[in-house]
Parts: sequence; C-alpha cells; structure tokens
Amino acid sequence: MYIPKIYKNENQEEIRNFIHENGFAILVNLTSGKLWATHIPLLLEKDETGNEILTGHVAIENPQAKSFKDNKDVLVIFSGAHSYISSSWYDHENVPTWNYLAVHIYGNLKIINHEKAVASLKRLVDKYEEKSKKPIKVDDLSNKTMQQARGIVAFEILINSIEAVKKMSQNRDDKDYKNIITELEKTNDNQAIEVANEMKKCSR
Repeated sequence: MYIPKIYKNENQEEIRNFIHENGFAILVNLTSGKLWATHIPLLLEKDETGNEILTGHVAIENPQAKSFKDNKDVLVIFSGAHSYISSSWYDHENVPTWNYLAVHIYGNLKIINHEKAVASLKRLVDKYEEKSKKPIKVDDLSNKTMQQARGIVAFEILINSIEAVKKMSQNRDDKDYKNIITELEKTNDNQAIEVANEMKKCSR
C-alpha cells in the first residue's frame, strides 16, 4: 500500500500488538479470476520452526476455500481506529483529511489438517472467551457440536512482508495537533475518541 514516509510505522512490537487487538481481518486473494475477500478473525502466532504466521479458517462452502490449492498468495488487511479530520480545526486554510491505523500482511497460505484445525480453533476461542463471565472451552463441546468443525478449511499463512500505516496528523504543528485532539474528543464518537487517544500516545 502507498504510505508516505512520515506515516510509516516500523515499530514491530507496536504492529504485533495492533494485530492482536484488531484481529478481525479481511483475507484477500484471487478466486476464479477475480479478487475475493472474506472477513474473519485471525491469530498471529509462530510455527514449529519459529516463523511468524497467521492462522484461521473459512467455511468449506466459501469459493475462496477452493482457490487456496491453486493460489497461495494472499493479502490480509487489519484495520484500526479511524476518523474524519476537519480542516476547520487548523489555524490556517487547508483540505480535510482522514486519520487511521492499518496493517497489510502479504504471505503464502497453506491448508492444515483437521487435528491442527481443531487446535487452532481452541486457541482462537480461548482468546475471545478470556473476558467472558462464563468462558466456554472447545474441549467441553459435545461431539455433535464439534462435527461442525468438519465444515471449515483451516490454514496457516507464512508472512512474507508487513506494511503498517499510522496516519495521526504527524504533519501538523503542536498547536493544530492539540486542537485536533480536543475537537475529536468533543464529537462523542467512539472511533474519533479512539483516534484522539492514539494521537496522545504518538511520539512526534
């Protein structure tokens, strides 16, 4: 993706935390001659040799699942906080813009067997059940319920490259920067307030 140098995020720890916190991704590849996208949760993990991978699954009925055998190149998009930035918040005339956080991962997909698929499901469920009052465990589900796991195609994506953008008004002077934060907080919009919080954390 196109990232002006000022907005390029190369902090690897920050990128990995972002993926963990924004794990509902878009998986894109070429399916039957056209671009195809599926919205799914993915986990950032390491394989047996220590390489970083993404793990997840799609429904077996999804045409994308059939394409994995012939087209292993994929793009995964993780999106974070974003908000419109009005140029009325500057002390000079300029154009409006948009602040946002995003990570693109390019890699090669490999289908995994049923045993690994179930293990991957367990880790995924454990992550998102962590905050539940009565967390469920895949191991506690009945055999009848777990038959549904036969209806998925699970995979690992070996990561080739990562691109991360952190566009948070870094090109503005201190006065405008602080005013943008103030105006975002006034909106009472959750996304805008999240952007304001991210801006407060940015080192400029």
